[in-house]
Amino acid sequence: MAHTGRRDAPELPDFSLLKRLARDQLIYLLEQLPGKKDLFIDADLMSLLDRIANVTTLKQHEVDKLYKVELKPICMAFSTNLLYIVNSDKASGRFRRYKIIFTPQKFYACETVLEEQGVYGDVTTDEWAFYLLPLDDDIISLELPEFFRDNFLEGDQRWVTTAGSALRLVYSLYGPFSKVYGIGRCAKMVYESWRDQVEDGEQKARQPEIGNVFLIDRDVDFVTPLCSQVVYEGLVDDIFRIKCGSVEFGPEVTSSDKSLKVMVNSQDKVFNEIRNEHFSNVFGFLSQKARNLQTAYDKRRGMDIQQMKTFVSEELKGLKQEHRLLSLHIGASECIMKKKTKQDFQELLKTEHSLLEGFEVRECISFIEEHINRQVRQHKQSKTIVSYGIEHLLTFANLKQIGLLVEQQPGETLTVMESKVGKLVNDKTAGKLTDAFSSLAKKSNFRALSKRLVLIPKSGEEYDLRVPRDMAYIFSGAYIPLSCKLIEQVLERDGWTGLEEVTRMLNGHEFAVTVSGHSTDPQRIILVMFLGGCTYSEISALRFLGREKGYKFIVLTTAITNSARLLEALLDNHA
Repeated sequence: MAHTGRRDAPELPDFSLLKRLARDQLIYLLEQLPGKKDLFIDADLMSLLDRIANVTTLKQHEVDKLYKVELKPICMAFSTNLLYIVNSDKASGRFRRYKIIFTPQKFYACETVLEEQGVYGDVTTDEWAFYLLPLDDDIISLELPEFFRDNFLEGDQRWVTTAGSALRLVYSLYGPFSKVYGIGRCAKMVYESWRDQVEDGEQKARQPEIGNVFLIDRDVDFVTPLCSQVVYEGLVDDIFRIKCGSVEFGPEVTSSDKSLKVMVNSQDKVFNEIRNEHFSNVFGFLSQKARNLQTAYDKRRGMDIQQMKTFVSEELKGLKQEHRLLSLHIGASECIMKKKTKQDFQELLKTEHSLLEGFEVRECISFIEEHINRQVRQHKQSKTIVSYGIEHLLTFANLKQIGLLVEQQPGETLTVMESKVGKLVNDKTAGKLTDAFSSLAKKSNFRALSKRLVLIPKSGEEYDLRVPRDMAYIFSGAYIPLSCKLIEQVLERDGWTGLEEVTRMLNGHEFAVTVSGHSTDPQRIILVMFLGGCTYSEISALRFLGREKGYKFIVLTTAITNSARLLEALLDNHA
């Protein structure tokens, strides 16, 4: 992908320290219970634990057996299962030492449950204050997917302090920050939580590694995560589900009878070169890579013994590794192509782009209704209740509450409907939200925001996806993500001046605060904290923006999200 970066971007901080701190704290907690011990761990934490401390490390600290606890949520999972063990032991006259470790923090409700069950005095409790998992050189995750539903749907603000503590940890290791910008109610609360935790004068003496910080609420932009992803990393996440920075490729990718779990990050040199590419460019790149690899192998012909010895010791291992990765990504690309072809993917993209632009709305509605009637995807829309079942009534109440579903008022004409739906966007993997699927949590100002921020490139102009000219390439040149455009504008303006109309339409809660007087190079390293989740498409867009402007963006998110995860978080179909 060609870029015109104006300045050489600065080096990123080394975030491996975050993993070492988490591992050391876990080891400390394990050693507080000396001797052999069994470890019961919530299923959702298994992948995370594997990234921090593998089985060998646990064995070294006398963990004998590892059990996966399947119940949810996390607090109840630990409490329910371990309470059962404690009570069973008490009934049989057997007493062991019991320690319950809560992560990332212990809530009062957890202790209340222990007390209600009569085992509060029989167990010890502690916190594994694990806040941040580096997924890659420029991605850090709190691995709190529950943050989105708890905060934006339930109004439960218990994770605000957790997010503030995570920001405090980054600040203490890589700060001080120069400026903090933000938008959204939750963003403001997280900023205040972080500010309250920072002591006066802290970190002023050290050389900062991160300059500016941007905090943004997910409900500021619901359109972007609901759009179909077409950059390679986003598609891999949509199809195979990347979890804690790794993905499991099945037999359809590995061309064998086995599945293979692999890390997908910058250490994978093949993946690193295609992760931000529009999918239309990926096959061409992989084909060229295969030809280059074959040429490298062919060098062996005509070598003498000494040359062959050098080749084997210095090049062959790397070529074999590259060959293995290349085969995997070719297999994954073929699998993506097959699945997307089955899903009428081009028609879906055309519908999404038309809705974003407000064109051909009647045809879009027909396309959506046809997919509902065919039950192409589950959990969506008013007709969906008839098509998929009444158990989704509560789901629709959630969608309405969060602002993603707006009822058609009696007497509205199709023309009025068109003007409303023209501001809306549908979803790919989680189905089609019709009738009136509001593009933002606010009674859709999307059209006005789109014009004000120029989110939709001019129609009719040729867009070369091989040499993209702006962040719209991540959506085939059809749409610049609102979240990323906001970040770009605020950084250009050094604040919100001139964006008053935009912030009003986004319901305000914007802020810009100077924290320290540092004006050195780290200002070009920008930490963007997404509260409620961030997509790989947005990360690709920020990487592009960074290359163009001479920035380096670090994305700190409560979790990685996409259209399916976002809507799954709003499901209520347990009736």
